[in-house]
Amino acid sequence: MSVFASLVERLADLLQPLFATTATAAAIVLFTMLVRLAVHPLSRAAARGQKARTRIAPQLAALRKKHAKNPDRLRKATLELHAKEKVSPFAGILPSLLQAPAFFLMYHLFSGDRMAGHTLFAAPLGDHWADALSRGGVFGPAGQVYLVLFAIVTAVAVFTYRRTKRQLAAQPLDLGQPTPGAGAIAKVMPLLSFATLITVAVVPLAAALYVVTSTTWSAVERAFLFRDQGDQGEQEAGKAAGKEAGKETGKEVGKKASGAVATRA
Repeated sequence: MSVFASLVERLADLLQPLFATTATAAAIVLFTMLVRLAVHPLSRAAARGQKARTRIAPQLAALRKKHAKNPDRLRKATLELHAKEKVSPFAGILPSLLQAPAFFLMYHLFSGDRMAGHTLFAAPLGDHWADALSRGGVFGPAGQVYLVLFAIVTAVAVFTYRRTKRQLAAQPLDLGQPTPGAGAIAKVMPLLSFATLITVAVVPLAAALYVVTSTTWSAVERAFLFRDQGDQGEQEAGKAAGKEAGKETGKEVGKKASGAVATRA
């Protein structure tokens, strides 16, 4: 915590000539981006693991169906498949877990009182949205800062929502075994991106800046790392639309042919 705080303070001193009274807020944003850049290799490893699990998901589903009544045989066949495809059962999970300590420390640093006394324009970094509302309302000087943050979070959430919907359409959610609530989970998952709005509303402004920056980075990073899946999803959607259009065209041709036969009769 002390090391992180010292780094943020040094960054703020360096940014002082450019950002004046908002130097600490700028330092929070820059520091968050630097940490995310440092752990980017772990994000790439997690993405590779997730893609590998997605690749063998149909084979795992076939094994579960084939050995549904023989758990021991299913376990052995699953291990053999992972060994054959050179995919670890924990691929993508461990890199994500290794990133967690840095994010945990940053959140606690910015959600504490270490940033008190600094401001982002008219909004103190140690205050909450409720404080901004009590000192000028939604459109007050401090309230306007939060409106900008809410707008950014909403834009990122909509982007993430649409992308998640496309990915789930191209590759349905696979929880590893038949699960009664899988359909409901698949519907709720895209909506989780909007939960950041609640976080920004209840945490101190310093932590809100960190959350907004980190969430935006995550959305852009995942769009870059999983861009091939997005393209595949669009191709699958295009194929489905083409098939549907072909069916409709076939129906129209059939109707016209029937009409012509009836006319001749």
